Amino acid sequence: MQTILDKTRAQLKKLADPKIKKSTQHFFKEQVKAYGLKTPLVTQIARENFKFLKQESKKSIWQLCESLWQSGYLEESFIACSWSYALRKQYLPEDFQIFEKWVGQYINNWASCDTFCNHTIGTFVSMYPEFLANLKTWAKSPNRWQRRAAAVSLIVPGKRGLFLEDILALAEILLRDPDDMVQKGYGWLLKVTSQAHQHEVYQFVLKHKDVMPRTALRYAIEKLPATMKQKAMERE
Repeated sequence: MQTILDKTRAQLKKLADPKIKKSTQHFFKEQVKAYGLKTPLVTQIARENFKFLKQESKKSIWQLCESLWQSGYLEESFIACSWSYALRKQYLPEDFQIFEKWVGQYINNWASCDTFCNHTIGTFVSMYPEFLANLKTWAKSPNRWQRRAAAVSLIVPGKRGLFLEDILALAEILLRDPDDMVQKGYGWLLKVTSQAHQHEVYQFVLKHKDVMPRTALRYAIEKLPATMKQKAMERE
């Protein structure tokens, strides 16, 4: 187990590129800790090394993911996301406590947030919809990344037309959030949801357009027809 972790980290260090490390920072307002690898290469390393973990217990892999999250490195967080998602067929309700800990304690940038929540959390709540209530609790957290996580966890289900009522309820909780990362998160969620539920999202936007931050509004209406966009952008 530790050998796989050591091997993975050795690969990341060996393949690190100072130029990529410098350019990575341009995508973030906050300081991020990175080796300096492009995402496809990190994904390749994650998949290749996961092959050596297939006989390990889920508990053991969760422990490895915990160590990866604890490092604070962006690339290690992506590997933790990959490995946790690889176990999606084994998810059980009790795993939510672990996932919630990772979101609350370790996520500190939009890329780690979206990668983990789009896939692992999104799949988990699709399997166990009773945990949608927990996302609404996250939406009220003082932690900006937990609030964003509440929204982006439903991106994939939203694209599939699932959980409309919960998505609109979540957007209403986050409606006046002052944080642009949260605004972009729930705006993105409304945008993808509009592909399956155009009328409902449009009506939600019309109802709240005078108080919805412009950042969230622009994201939300991006996929709507031009006439709807124009009406949505009009202020009273």
